[in-house]
Amino acid sequence: MPPLIKKKALFPQTWEVDEDYINTLGMKMAVGRSFSAQMQTDSSGIIINEAAAKFLGLKDPLNKPLYRSNGGKQDLANSKAYHIIGVVKDFNFSSLHDVISPMVLVLAHNTGALSIRVNTKNLPALMSQIQNKWSGLSPNVKMNYSFMDEDFDALYRSEQRMGTVSIAFASLAIIIACLGLFGLAAYAAEQRTKEIGIRKILGASISTIAAMLSLDFIKLVFIAILISLPVGWFLMNKWLQDFAYRVNIQWWILPLAGVTAILIAFITISFQSIKAALTNPVESLRSE
Repeated sequence: MPPLIKKKALFPQTWEVDEDYINTLGMKMAVGRSFSAQMQTDSSGIIINEAAAKFLGLKDPLNKPLYRSNGGKQDLANSKAYHIIGVVKDFNFSSLHDVISPMVLVLAHNTGALSIRVNTKNLPALMSQIQNKWSGLSPNVKMNYSFMDEDFDALYRSEQRMGTVSIAFASLAIIIACLGLFGLAAYAAEQRTKEIGIRKILGASISTIAAMLSLDFIKLVFIAILISLPVGWFLMNKWLQDFAYRVNIQWWILPLAGVTAILIAFITISFQSIKAALTNPVESLRSE
């Protein structure tokens, strides 16, 4: 006789389902089987998820007993015995902010909810048929429904809004920074007009002069990158810690962001640098 699993832990998720629930929602079985209408013993059978099996420390959970309280004291005398017939693979039934908790599926009639898999090619006509069927079964009860993809989308709506706002502010910051660099480059070129003219007379090429004017600004951008990348990496990791399931920030993202910033700065500065380098040196010296 397998050892009894005493009720030292509470399962926060206990779902009452029918024989078609697992197939309807496309869940996958890790071991064992789903409920079957042909198996009379399934009335005392349960299906747990992988998180529950791990929580209970069961390497071979099939046919192991579990107990469900019938109310009152939580002891074996006031509980109904069930046996595990299968383990369903873990799936997210709440936000990714939360870890997948232990869950139990019990074969029973749930009159409060109905799950339906539909073909969305002609959704309005299909929903009308479902509404008519519902009205025939429960004429005095209004049918309230929602789509699962929309429910899950609502869980991350705040993250989506934050992403949109972040992109907008980041784009605005880049535009403002580019305008500032453009103005500084124009001012620096204006201040060094005589120097540029002398260098051109002495044989300096356009690329040399453009590089000379750009180098000072690129140094400042590089210093800003060295300061901002660690701060950005820290803040991103801090935000990701709110998710139980998250991606890791790859190392190459930081150098890529730095190179992109330098390219944007160089393109912004190079316009004024090349313009200054192309100026006739005679006019440059005459302006002084």
